[in-house]
Amino acid sequence: MSVKHIITLRNRQGMQIKLSDWGATWLSCVVPIAEEKRELLLGCQTFEQYQQQDAYLGATIGRYANRIANAEIDIAGKHYQLTANQGVNQLHGGKLGFDKQLWKIESQSEQQVIFSLISPDGDQGYPGELKVAASYTLTDDNQVIIEYHANTTKCTPVNLTNHAYFNLDGETNNVLGHSLKVNANYYLPVDANGIPSNDLLNVTEDDMDLRQLRLLSDNLFGSSARKITGGYDHAYLLDSSKPVAAQLVSSDKKVTMNLTTSYPALQVYTGNFLTHTPNRHNGVYANFAGVALEAQFLPDSPHHPTWPQSSCFLEPGQTYLQQICYQFCIN
Repeated sequence: MSVKHIITLRNRQGMQIKLSDWGATWLSCVVPIAEEKRELLLGCQTFEQYQQQDAYLGATIGRYANRIANAEIDIAGKHYQLTANQGVNQLHGGKLGFDKQLWKIESQSEQQVIFSLISPDGDQGYPGELKVAASYTLTDDNQVIIEYHANTTKCTPVNLTNHAYFNLDGETNNVLGHSLKVNANYYLPVDANGIPSNDLLNVTEDDMDLRQLRLLSDNLFGSSARKITGGYDHAYLLDSSKPVAAQLVSSDKKVTMNLTTSYPALQVYTGNFLTHTPNRHNGVYANFAGVALEAQFLPDSPHHPTWPQSSCFLEPGQTYLQQICYQFCIN
């Protein structure tokens, strides 16, 4: 295995994040709260554990975040069989997705690092050579800004995101005492395999409304939609008229995280299957130890061209450019 590096970014507020070229992964996010230095991100202790775990902790996900049904796509009349890695479906780019690649460090400074990766034509079944850059910037007002750039030699679906799991209380409790708000009027129902089972539904259906701050524990298993997935594991179509896509508040109310993004959707996943995932304290996480808020295109979008969103297909000559910003406010 090639040498892996850890890069530390710091700002004037005393906030510090750590990143790695392995999977262009966000390893750590420490924010000072009075005398406390609080870790807000789930993570492992060693690179070996990162390579063994299957929860995608903090990783850059690509080529296509979330699921593609039957691991297949059709582009301009041509059929492509993708690498299946979750039953017959593809999840998060396949068996050797971008999370399992060693990225190149293009540049780094005190408050920014840029990683790059070349995904060859045919990688995990996808057409075209895809050149990707992922930049992380830590600002002095406690924003972590992630930007993705990509270019391709053939038309291909691209859906890059970060799979950080947040626990704004630190790592002592589960996240079910957190409150979450998502500015979305529609969500996507899924089957037990996470594949869309219907068209977009109003969030008032099946008690999926997050338009006001709501405890994650509130009626968690009382919704038929959440029973299928063992908690939240659903994509929300964001209301583009609202500047903030989502807001997460710690159970002790000391930390608020505001998420803004250029993406049309947000996957809300309450860590329903985190049990046995190694943590950074020589132990393991339990289910609901963290919540992932993954800005992205809707899952299985290549099969649903009429969905109200920007196209997930990137053409030669076009530049893929998307941004996700997490701002951490100390209350």
